[in-house]
Amino acid sequence: MLTQIGPNPLLPHLVTALPGPKAAAIIARDSAVISPSYTRQYPLVVERGEGALVEDVDGNQFLDFAAGIAVVATGHSHPRVVNAIQKQAAKFLHMSGTDFYYESMVSLAEKLARLTPGNIARRVYFGNSGTEAIEAAIKLARYHTGRDKFIAFLGSFHGRTMGALSLTASKVTQRRGFHPPLPVHHIPYANCYRCPYGKQPETCNVECVTVLEDQLFKTVLPPEEVAGIVVEPIQGEGGYIVPPPKFHQELRRIADRHGILLIHDEVQSGMGRTGKMFASEHFDVPPDIVTLAKGIASGLPLAATVSRADVMTWPPGAHASTFGGNPVSIAAALTTIELLEEELVENAAQIGAYMLERMKTWPEKFRIVGDVRGRGLMIGLELVLDQEAKTPAPELRDRLEMMAFERGLLILGAGRSSIRLCPPLVITREQADFAMDTLDECLKRCEG
Repeated sequence: MLTQIGPNPLLPHLVTALPGPKAAAIIARDSAVISPSYTRQYPLVVERGEGALVEDVDGNQFLDFAAGIAVVATGHSHPRVVNAIQKQAAKFLHMSGTDFYYESMVSLAEKLARLTPGNIARRVYFGNSGTEAIEAAIKLARYHTGRDKFIAFLGSFHGRTMGALSLTASKVTQRRGFHPPLPVHHIPYANCYRCPYGKQPETCNVECVTVLEDQLFKTVLPPEEVAGIVVEPIQGEGGYIVPPPKFHQELRRIADRHGILLIHDEVQSGMGRTGKMFASEHFDVPPDIVTLAKGIASGLPLAATVSRADVMTWPPGAHASTFGGNPVSIAAALTTIELLEEELVENAAQIGAYMLERMKTWPEKFRIVGDVRGRGLMIGLELVLDQEAKTPAPELRDRLEMMAFERGLLILGAGRSSIRLCPPLVITREQADFAMDTLDECLKRCEG
């Protein structure tokens, strides 16, 4: 339970300079023993969390609009999730569902099969992380189709293990030094703010998809060798980019025409974040395979690869995971889904719409705001040096991130010069107002 240290228990309150003395000491210890491959944008050292608030080791209280990178969907340490974890931990911690049976694994698979768009029979494979869910999808697509190549999108992030990394095209630093990759062809994502084909939405003929049949399939990529198209329904790490519906509809058409599996990476966009259980529901395009993680278990490690039942026909031993589907993580996931269905998906839709309504005038109000976009509580704010030229402003973005931290608001960057707002789905309108007011003030100072 957080100790009330400010006048309002639901809002931030800072009591030391940042970082405080305890935080600074821990950060110094960290630098000596932790892998330098981690990225830390600001000096936050967490002690505890509750709902949408976190407290650091020096007693400073922050409003969390990052949610552990879109993970703690039900907020930090939701009491019902904690209770489910404690009850399961008292029964047994591990048994390995790849070798034995337990009912909770079946129950969660049944729920995910029911929830996944498409109204068809599904099967579920459990892993531990988003990148593992992607690896399973890659292997399954290859096994089912007998093909070896994939299509993915520039700006995408699908993970850092070797197969997932082959699909990832977000930052060169994530790929440098780790070649050779799997055979993947990357094409532009449908970013209407920065259309790679110079089109406007009303004049677009979905060139970012038709390039497949117009060029790639005719020149360098035989379609009969393509196992899957891997796409984020709303691009996450690339900048929280929302494509037009016809983008996904055209991908579905091309996949069906050429016998290619359509794989939706919903690791960041799924589990209620966009105001629907799955982001693909906004586009009415069901996938053949969908990957889930992050918000599925409110912070415990769990992932799922959900496939059409007629696709997931690989035999025993073809793929497995010792810890995938851990019973404690499954207990957290079952309760997480209950909370999402009861109220939190709807809260994400309502509070997200409220925030987007407040933010929609920011490109007119601030010369450094190029674009505001999103669905539900998956909102992107893109900063530019020049609105007409749309010149990216990564330094401004980093400055805004730090200024927000110094005022008690936790946010994260995405893409080259965007901020992503992905708070826990439990946030209140009062907390949303604090975040909007804080960002408004920081944007004014950035322009000044």
